Amino acid sequence: MSAFVIDAFEFCRNEGHREGVTPVSEMTRLAADCVDNSGEIRWAMQGGQTREGYPSLTLSVAGPVKLACQRCLQPMEYEIDSSTMLVLGKDDEEADGMEEVLDDDSIDVIVGSHACDIRQLLEDEALLALPQAPKHEVCPDTKLLDVLKTDKVSPFAGLKTLKPE
Repeated sequence: MSAFVIDAFEFCRNEGHREGVTPVSEMTRLAADCVDNSGEIRWAMQGGQTREGYPSLTLSVAGPVKLACQRCLQPMEYEIDSSTMLVLGKDDEEADGMEEVLDDDSIDVIVGSHACDIRQLLEDEALLALPQAPKHEVCPDTKLLDVLKTDKVSPFAGLKTLKPE
């Protein structure tokens, strides 16, 4: 069994802790959203229980990735920094019941596993931390944008000639 496959319920019961660093290149779904595979994601995982006694995993991911700015299409550095708590149910029915009891949007309830690949959970967390439309605060090179703005004739420009005086 891989060192990354754990019994999630046992991990929570024993208050397990793991941490490490994973290159972006090894996170294939994350790498597909980046302009290159550079960077490393630091991660930590802590097992425990909620106040109600439900098994829980706290995941943290952080690190730089390169995304494409949606404004200028140039690469931009983005710092992932995210932490979330996952509460584990044995099946969908139990997870739905836990979600109602917890009634907290900041906590995600998932179906746990006795053979959970933590790499998938960590990559999911990194993906969820990415912005939907990444943009520079100020784009470094706006020449292309400026050309598009100045060369484009307004569709209403022709209406000026129709205006009665």
